[in-house]
Amino acid sequence: MEHPPMTTNEPTRSLPAASSFARVWKRLLKEKYLFLLLLPGLLYFIVYRYVPMVGITIAFKDYSPFLGFADSPWVGFKHFRTLLGSSEVVQVLWNTLAISFLQIVFAFPAPIVLALLLNEVRSQTYKRIVQSIVYLPHFLSWVVVVGIVFIFFRNDGIVNDVLRIYFGAEEPIRFLTEPGWFRPFIVAEVIWKEVGWGTIIFLAALSGVDPHLYEAATIDGASRWKQMWHVTLPAIRSTIVILLILRLGDVLDTGFEQIWLQLNAFNMGVGNTLDTYVYYKGIQQSDYSFSTAVGLFKGLIGLILVVGANKLAKRFGEEGVY
Repeated sequence: MEHPPMTTNEPTRSLPAASSFARVWKRLLKEKYLFLLLLPGLLYFIVYRYVPMVGITIAFKDYSPFLGFADSPWVGFKHFRTLLGSSEVVQVLWNTLAISFLQIVFAFPAPIVLALLLNEVRSQTYKRIVQSIVYLPHFLSWVVVVGIVFIFFRNDGIVNDVLRIYFGAEEPIRFLTEPGWFRPFIVAEVIWKEVGWGTIIFLAALSGVDPHLYEAATIDGASRWKQMWHVTLPAIRSTIVILLILRLGDVLDTGFEQIWLQLNAFNMGVGNTLDTYVYYKGIQQSDYSFSTAVGLFKGLIGLILVVGANKLAKRFGEEGVY
């Protein structure tokens, strides 16, 4: 008796890859217009974000513009050893961390507090007026903001005039040259300029809170303060965590323009941060390799902080950013 030939339905190894490619290609053809919309954004990131990353190789070279990228000699981690062994860089790093820490402690919670306060306002007209007023400073450039600060706080400015006329101050307070005033001014300016704009995300998160939760809390006898503590804050906790993680990624970015506009010979010791230091070394002294090493160091620290904070957030039950 002859047996029929053995047949098998098991696909060969190349079939799944081929079928996957066919599915992807079919989907690309089907949604081609949707992917065309994606193309400009994709090109932007490739041209302006990924291609320039090739330039970080000069952090491992003694780059000379006359020799170019290819012919400049490789020096390994020389600039990173200089970065970590320089007392000047340690002082600059300390200044950067101090300003970032103050901004996280005071500037980061400010939009949350303002959003909670606005959320308690029952008059929509009054709420919109306040929102419009606090949004406006965001649209001013740092040049304008620092100019306003100079007008108000210089030795013969309005604030010193008020202190002299109404409080009998004999000597003007040197707000703009005393090193002790530099960091408080930086943080206060950030709060004034960005607090209104920062409330947008938190107000959007608050608009999604279920009103029935407040009704249930009211029936249980919870006061407005307890409703805010037990209903409102937990509702926006994940938003706060995500924004805090993203903020930690920029912990070594204190903003070049704001600080550079206010630096002078008197406050250089407490105000020279990594951003301004890179400018002085890279642009004014043409030390491109060292300034690139500083920039790469900043990026690595930010990446480590984001990954660490994200894992910590997930350990405490939050979603994190990825």
